Amino acid sequence: METLILGWYILSETNSVILLTIFGALRFIGTLLSPWFGLAGDRWGRRKLMYLMRGFMMILSVIIMILGLLDTLNPYYVFVISFFAGLVQPSDIVMRNAIIGDSIPANMIMNASSVAKMAQDTARLFGALLGAGMLSVLGLGFAYISVVAVYFVSVILTMGVSRVHPRIDGTDNLVKGPERISQLREFKEGLIYIWNSSSVMAILCLAFLANLTAFPVSHGLMPFVAKDILLIDANGLGHLLAAFAIGSLLGSLILAWTSSQKYSNKLMLINLVAWYVMLVIFAQVESQQMALLILVFIGITHSLTIVSMAAALLGVTDQMVRGRVIGIRMLAVYGIPLGLLASGFLIEALGFAVFVGIYATIGIGFTIIIGLKWRSVIWR
Repeated sequence: METLILGWYILSETNSVILLTIFGALRFIGTLLSPWFGLAGDRWGRRKLMYLMRGFMMILSVIIMILGLLDTLNPYYVFVISFFAGLVQPSDIVMRNAIIGDSIPANMIMNASSVAKMAQDTARLFGALLGAGMLSVLGLGFAYISVVAVYFVSVILTMGVSRVHPRIDGTDNLVKGPERISQLREFKEGLIYIWNSSSVMAILCLAFLANLTAFPVSHGLMPFVAKDILLIDANGLGHLLAAFAIGSLLGSLILAWTSSQKYSNKLMLINLVAWYVMLVIFAQVESQQMALLILVFIGITHSLTIVSMAAALLGVTDQMVRGRVIGIRMLAVYGIPLGLLASGFLIEALGFAVFVGIYATIGIGFTIIIGLKWRSVIWR
């Protein structure tokens, strides 16, 4: 809901796809801090950190709401606030995924990841429809009241999050005598763990590739597709995002129903290629009806890829370094701002269809290379 409202606002006020992609990139700039957030979760507990992060996001949303109600909001304020939100928001995913790994038995991680993705997709579905409708009827300020309400509820619900703490509940191998070793050394040990794990390295490379070449098309550029290609309004944009969310929800349901943890490596590779193929097909459509249909299939392949990737990573990562590994995995999300920034210039120079073709070709090519390089841990 929040991304839809602000993305449409930026595009409407500036009429620039480059500024839209800059806005999208700012939402993920904090991925550089995700390893530290992961380490902080390992040290202090994930529940406590989630309280602070979600409270901070609620405060930022209140600022946008007030500026919108006073009719003093402008794109510069949105960029500044999005920058600060982007420092924290990506790491919320780190905490949520790590909590799944901490509190769910290994043989049920795929099911748990699927259910978590279903909740996220359901929120995205209703958020897209409600956000677009309220933006059209009430304007940004009043529409943003609902965003503040959602953040407030998320802070309250964090009270029910698992209190599992790796340092308290498990054996802390990182404690040396009466004092713990430094954060820098703990972070270094996390990097060594990743480097020595072929499975983790393969997953991280695929995650970066997907974020660089697939996510920019199916996530950050939807306002541009709606306004400049399909020639539809904010409600139409909401329908596009809802169609994607429906497909993503279906994909999560499929994995929750037929999941098998041992196939997660293969599923993430096969479905990533399918995701690219669907994006190429989507770039050729010219009608809203066909775009909605294709977006459902894009959502399905997206969900099958992301849930399988998350389950595979949680399944092979030791609990004592889980926060750091997932935090470093979040650095792969930095591919989204890089991909978005490049996409703005490529679209203006070559057009949307050619741009998608280039990204899909790069994505499929490197997916095959990664599959061959780490075939022993992916296929066997």
